Amino acid sequence: MDPITEWIAAWRIPIGRWGQEFFDFLTTNFSWFFNTLADVLADILDGMVDFLLWLPPSVVVLLIAALAYLRQRSWQLAVGVIAGLFFIINQGLWGETVETLVLVVAAAAVSMAIGVPVGIWAAHSARVYHGLRPILDLMQTLPTFVYLIPVLILFGLGAAPGLIVTVIFASPAPIRLTYLGITSVPKPMLEAGQAFGATKWQLLWKVELPAALPSIMAGLTQCIMLSLSMVVIAALIGADGLGKPVVRALNTVNIPLGLEAGLAIVILAIILDRVARISRDIDK
Repeated sequence: MDPITEWIAAWRIPIGRWGQEFFDFLTTNFSWFFNTLADVLADILDGMVDFLLWLPPSVVVLLIAALAYLRQRSWQLAVGVIAGLFFIINQGLWGETVETLVLVVAAAAVSMAIGVPVGIWAAHSARVYHGLRPILDLMQTLPTFVYLIPVLILFGLGAAPGLIVTVIFASPAPIRLTYLGITSVPKPMLEAGQAFGATKWQLLWKVELPAALPSIMAGLTQCIMLSLSMVVIAALIGADGLGKPVVRALNTVNIPLGLEAGLAIVILAIILDRVARISRDIDK
């Protein structure tokens, strides 16, 4: 080893120790907050799961198929939804699918509730966008397993940390796409609104958001796909759902179980993507 390399290695920056001290400080002084938040989130998620499992599976399937038809006006999609969900029931994975569905929908809803306002804010403030950009880059490039360590330390095992880590992973997509949609609104549209005396809020609600809707909905579908990609990883920190049989299949080299659970995730992803996709009428 050359002298320069030895000198650099000798003055190692104690990042790991600083991180440990930071999380020790948080767990010592704010454990009550993290425990309360985890309990509240777990109660909400468990309540939603219990309600859906209390309903007959056929009723839930028909409700989802009806929602798909109302969203897209396609009876072929509704039939496909029914066929896909009945296949999942046939494979004995209905309970896990409901748990995954609740986790993904909740994570997507929270991510959009955070991402859309932040994206609008960034679109109207160059300073905010320049400050957010490196943070979003870090969130999207940091390996997903790295998220598990601090979340596990602060919130423990269960559905709540699974939801939180999924929101962290999925939020950058709606932020970026909302920003893109708002900043891509044609200037003549904004000038026309201003010429008619529209206020900033009126421009936002009546001009910018309608014009940016396709991009915002693309952010929703991306958010759903990213949330589903975290299902298996969230299972490693105690989140229930289809990730658990996948992890079990990996640990035991159980090919049939892995194929069944993996196919169920694919079917659920396709259904959610088709239902959340912007309707043809708006596309036109």
